[in-house]
Amino acid sequence: MSEPRVPGGRGAELSLPCGESVAVHDLDMGMREFACPCGATHAVVMDMHPLGRWVPEDLVAVLRETVGTSTGDEFDTMHVMGMVLEEFPEAVVSLDASEDGHVGFALVWVTDFDARRLHEIVVELLVELMEHAVSHARDDRAMTEFEEQMLQFDVSAFVEEYRAQRDFEDEFDRPA
Repeated sequence: MSEPRVPGGRGAELSLPCGESVAVHDLDMGMREFACPCGATHAVVMDMHPLGRWVPEDLVAVLRETVGTSTGDEFDTMHVMGMVLEEFPEAVVSLDASEDGHVGFALVWVTDFDARRLHEIVVELLVELMEHAVSHARDDRAMTEFEEQMLQFDVSAFVEEYRAQRDFEDEFDRPA
């Protein structure tokens, strides 16, 4: 007897932005991207992936200390992916798999871009978030200093260096 295709069910499939679909059970916790039959490579993010996937742990600590969430929960990957989804609604799909005890994750997001491009987008959005926070500090000197630093900040170079340090080809990478 076949099982119904319900969200989070054993036969659940995620419809991708490119029009293809992927079985939720084909996604594993160490996966960061996959080659799609459409010819593109799609980034994969799961709720348990740490913020350290994108930025150093000391910055993660600052973000968690300063960014308040509407739920009162700690700022984490779910919030970052919400930012990405808000900015690129047509390029991100998600699935709640919390009812499926066989996958090892509760939420999964798949993007129309590859993992490196998603990394750049996340860093850009976090910089915007930090800029917004600094603008509310009512300290003109801090805002000026932040803006000067951001003029020198190269997102692509940061992502390249960070990914090399983290060794994203290995499923056992460590926080930087």
